[in-house]
Amino acid sequence: MAVNNDTFEIKIRTAAIAGWWTLLIASGFLVVQWFAYLFLMSSQPDWLLLFLGPGISWDTYGHVCFWLIAIFKFSLGLLALLVLWLTLWARRLRKR
Repeated sequence: MAVNNDTFEIKIRTAAIAGWWTLLIASGFLVVQWFAYLFLMSSQPDWLLLFLGPGISWDTYGHVCFWLIAIFKFSLGLLALLVLWLTLWARRLRKR
């Protein structure tokens, strides 16, 4: 039965490592997305509103982008809690 516990511990540790990498890559994507938002809101190119369609203003675009970034940040926070829990669980399994 110790073999099953060892493989389970390895799977939990692997999931934690994959979660940390996912969190790192998603955080990098969030930084790039935030800089793109700041650049587009400061320059306000005309082609972007044409691309988004009729009836879209810069105020609407700013609100939508802000809330999408806020939701993404909240999701990253939940992912960080999950990954931290997996890491602590894997460490506890290793001690057993």
